Amino acid sequence: MKKNLLISIWFTLATTVLFGIIYPLVVTGLAQVIFPRQANGDLIKQGDKLVGSHLLGQPFTAPGYFYSRPPSAAGTAGYDPTTSGGSNLGPTNKALQDRVNASVQTLQPTNPGTPIPVDLVTSSGSGLDPDISPASAEFQIPRVANERGMSEQDVRAAVARHTKGRQWGFLGEPRVNVLDLNLDLDSAHPMH
Repeated sequence: MKKNLLISIWFTLATTVLFGIIYPLVVTGLAQVIFPRQANGDLIKQGDKLVGSHLLGQPFTAPGYFYSRPPSAAGTAGYDPTTSGGSNLGPTNKALQDRVNASVQTLQPTNPGTPIPVDLVTSSGSGLDPDISPASAEFQIPRVANERGMSEQDVRAAVARHTKGRQWGFLGEPRVNVLDLNLDLDSAHPMH
């Protein structure tokens, strides 16, 4: 019995050191060597000022900006990476239906008669998705162009420049990084 107890203690210690210390250090080290930008948050800086990350969504509320997906349960104001998570609200949940209906009521007047893409009124699983669908970007073009005093064609060209296809040609869906697009518009055609 004493022998079995010692074996179990040594096995616990060995696996703790192996999988709790060595493995995380190796994976972190490999990530720093192979993917240093992503491993460090894929941060976006303008000069010395940190403006965001390619990997995390941010709220944009001014009419001259493309809007991100609605926040989920990620913090009280949304987009808090330390509290990432879904709302766990099902399609029949009254709170979810009310939030989606409120989003529809807010967005519909900005582009009347055009169906609103679902990702503009529903949050992602993590609540931190930095991307919207090309359809969501297309829906917002008239509002953004009008607010910035640009032609819709110029804004559409900016959206096209920031539209990424499926990863490796078959994974995921085409997407537009909202922060990248808004920063590009700010540098090319600042808000008045």
